[in-house]
This record gives sequence, C-alpha cells and structure tokens, in this order.
Amino acid sequence: MTPPQLFTFVARRGACTVRVALGALVAVSVACPAWSQPTLSSPVPAGASAPPHPGVPSGQGAGVHSPLSPFAPLPKREDVVAWSLLTDITTKVDNKRIVPVYPAPVAGLNQKKVRLQGFMMPLEPGESQRHFLLASVPMTCSFCTPGGPESMVEVRTAKPVKYKLEAVVVEGTFHVLQNDPYGLYYRITSAVGVE
Repeated sequence: MTPPQLFTFVARRGACTVRVALGALVAVSVACPAWSQPTLSSPVPAGASAPPHPGVPSGQGAGVHSPLSPFAPLPKREDVVAWSLLTDITTKVDNKRIVPVYPAPVAGLNQKKVRLQGFMMPLEPGESQRHFLLASVPMTCSFCTPGGPESMVEVRTAKPVKYKLEAVVVEGTFHVLQNDPYGLYYRITSAVGVE
C-alpha cells in the first residue's frame, strides 16, 4: 500500500525535473537528460586504463562541470597546460600512504614556467589574492563535482590577483610535488595574472 502524499513539489529547469513528495516517507526523484552525458572540464583521454593496484584509487580526474552551472566551463586554449594532462595520474601505496605517480609529460613540467587556467578558491580574505587554489571546476557551483587533488594547484603570486568567480589564467614556475604535507600534487610560485 502506498502512503498518502501530503505535499508534492516539482521544479523544472530546461529539460531537467526534480520531484519531491512528502508523505509518511520523503521521496525525491530527479530526471535530467543532460546528466546522462556530463560535460567534463578536461576530458580524461579515451581508453584510460584501470588503476594498477586493486583497491588503490588512481585519482578522481578533473571533476565534472555540470551543464546547470551558472559558470561557463574553461574555454579551450592552446597557451595553457591542459587539466587533462595534470589529472592523468595514477597512485601507489608507499609506506602506508597513497602517493601520486606522475607520467613523464607531467614530471617534465617541474620547475618550468607554465600558464594554467582555472577557477580561484581563495585561501585568504580580501578582494585580491596572493595565495589561492586554482581548480579545474568552479567550487561555488553546487551542481559541479570537484575532482581529486590532481584537479587543484596551489598558487602563490608575486603581486595580488583580483578574485573572480569566472576562470582566470596565471603564469609562473610549476612545481610537481612529491611529499606535500597537505596532500597537494602541484604548486605554482612567482605567479602573475594573465589576460
């Protein structure tokens, strides 16, 4: 026997529908054709292999940028390092820790001057930032699924960069980290904002 429904709420946005029914139980159903084909901020290359060690995560990738996001995905640019390169890593267990294993193209970026685009996650108060994380998807969007540590880069700038919700581009010295105490995989130092 189905319990009586006291209240039903239906919300629609484009082709997506959310239905909440309140009765003796709460039932929530979501139908969104766009979610069956998520838009990746930086697609993982086709044919990516399974983790080399069963039970050890290989990374979570760049994250998923929802088509419902109020923020545009990162535009394709030839002058920046692609997130698909930075997120194409594996991991291994070393002394009871899960550590990243960088492919040669990523390891080759160490100590090189690079440009990277992404979404700012401030680590300090204020309109201008000298220390922040740059992420492959916007962290302010409740529809966007963040990736793992391979989808974020710690940035330390030479001069403050104005905080924006939209994507920014920075240029600086790239560091591929081996044993960061905060679990970060990448860092850019002496960075400057680029238009």
